[in-house]
Amino acid sequence: MTALLASVCLAVAATASPTHGAESVNGIAAVVNNDVVTYSEVRQLAEPRERLLRSQYSGEELNKRIIELRKSSLQDLIDRQLIIQQFEKDKLDIPGFFVDERVKDVIRDSFGGDRNAFIKTMEAQNFSMSKFKTLEREKIIVQAMRSKNVKSNLMVPPARVEEYYRAHRDLFSSKAQVKLRMIMIPGQVGASPSNDPQKAMAEEIRGKPITGADFDKMAQMYSEDSTRELGGDWGWIDDKTLSPELSRVAFSLKPGEISKVVDIGGNNYILKVEARQGGEVKALKDVRTEIEARLRQEQAQELQEHWLASLRSKAYIKTF
Repeated sequence: MTALLASVCLAVAATASPTHGAESVNGIAAVVNNDVVTYSEVRQLAEPRERLLRSQYSGEELNKRIIELRKSSLQDLIDRQLIIQQFEKDKLDIPGFFVDERVKDVIRDSFGGDRNAFIKTMEAQNFSMSKFKTLEREKIIVQAMRSKNVKSNLMVPPARVEEYYRAHRDLFSSKAQVKLRMIMIPGQVGASPSNDPQKAMAEEIRGKPITGADFDKMAQMYSEDSTRELGGDWGWIDDKTLSPELSRVAFSLKPGEISKVVDIGGNNYILKVEARQGGEVKALKDVRTEIEARLRQEQAQELQEHWLASLRSKAYIKTF
């Protein structure tokens, strides 16, 4: 049987491929022991994510991402087939009422309990009730087998929690922000920084709020950037809002502090931080439960992959 399927695959492999943009030709994308995965199944699984990719990318980048997506979708379908085959090999069973309950849930949750709307939607998509139940049964099988092969009470050693906390402190920190006002005085074209009259004027302007003048009024009078009418008010910003040079200056200031004149790209900047917020790291005791959940999930994924790798190693798999 396997040899026969493989020969059929070789006959159609040259006409379509899930990783080379085939859109209408159907055929066999992979042989998994005595079962097959078709191109249409690959495209059907990938299609929702492909729509998103097409809205975000174009040209060669789009083609590259679609090929990667279809390869990933094909692997998912191969793994799904292996899991179902193992279920059958273990002589397990899913009672029919489980599937019937799943269908009722779909009708209730997705169609407001309207069975006629559900049936019309299936007919429009060329789905029979029998085919829909088969797909739902396979979903239940895959979920059950994955759960069966991963322990639900995975233990996370305290030392591993502490190690994760130290290595990922940024995940448990609130975003640091400063409330900023800024004055920008353009430099004189052709003048060197040491002989630029605009730089001298910026130094003079900086001295006024230091001796009591309102910074916002100085900005309205002298600044030449887009926030002039707002008194140089940039509001709350994070460390990605400004250029790296200006950001370093802004985040080095204390609330109420005014920077020196900063010369960047021929322009002169004066910054004032009015307030700061965020940047605090949560204590380990407050995030321990969250970290344990993350690490248990990672362990579960590793066990899942180890189990799937074992199934793959014992199977005949050929892709086209």
